[in-house]
Amino acid sequence: MFFSPAVASDLDGLLSLFTADPACGMTADTYLSRLAAGEYRPGWTWTARAAPDGPPLALAVWWGRPGSDRPAALDALGVRPEFGSDARRAVLAAELLTAAHAAHGRAPEYHLLLPGDWHHRPETVAAVAWRQEAARRAGLPARLERLRFRAEPDDEVFADLFRRALTGTLDATSRTAAARHGAEAQARDDVAFYRDGMPGERSWWRTAHTPDGEPVGFAVPSRNAAGPVVGYLGVLPGHRGRGYAEEILGETTRVLAAEAAADRIRADTDLANTPMAAAFERAGYRNTDRRLVLSAH
Repeated sequence: MFFSPAVASDLDGLLSLFTADPACGMTADTYLSRLAAGEYRPGWTWTARAAPDGPPLALAVWWGRPGSDRPAALDALGVRPEFGSDARRAVLAAELLTAAHAAHGRAPEYHLLLPGDWHHRPETVAAVAWRQEAARRAGLPARLERLRFRAEPDDEVFADLFRRALTGTLDATSRTAAARHGAEAQARDDVAFYRDGMPGERSWWRTAHTPDGEPVGFAVPSRNAAGPVVGYLGVLPGHRGRGYAEEILGETTRVLAAEAAADRIRADTDLANTPMAAAFERAGYRNTDRRLVLSAH
């Protein structure tokens, strides 16, 4: 497969890729008008082809301000429907994005403009899903935004969330400590440890809520001597199994990238905590080490 920015002779082939798609509203007219305005550029429009002179199979269009020397956001990502399954489309699109990101020297955000009820439209959900997978493979973990996050200064709120998250937890350390000391004492110990025992900022902590305000979980982004870490991530009983851990992890990652200027974030989880391990993998974290703990208890 060949990946390259567009040239003038590509125009007819490019325009043929702008077909009706529930997750991409860009039309040929929109592309041409923004191309003329300098918001789109041939160098910011990339294609994937089976042969150098073959027809384009996939297209990615980045947007930038007129006069800017770098694109600011990915506006459109498309693969010809006849290319194959959504899984194949995701792989091809990810390879295209990765090649373009390397040329850009960065990975701009991908913005999808969707109807407010898109979660209830099966065809839109399917069209978004393969694009999300492509973005994830190319280093752009998606923020699903089902949750609302708050910077909560009240330690009592976090003590209550820590206590509630202990019920049914798959974290062996927390479960063992709570059995030994009691859930209430352990929750307060956890708050004190992350507030006073680690050098991360207290202002980074977040609570997670549904749009109507119901608490779902919380995040404690922090740092240790080696650098930024996912200090603690909790999902409350009754909300588990819905993918919320991945969203809370996404917020943790965003906070550390923005507030701690993190270019690398470390985290760990127990081998038995397979849902958390899966959330890390989906968010783009990679397994690099195995911790072996020897204890007299």
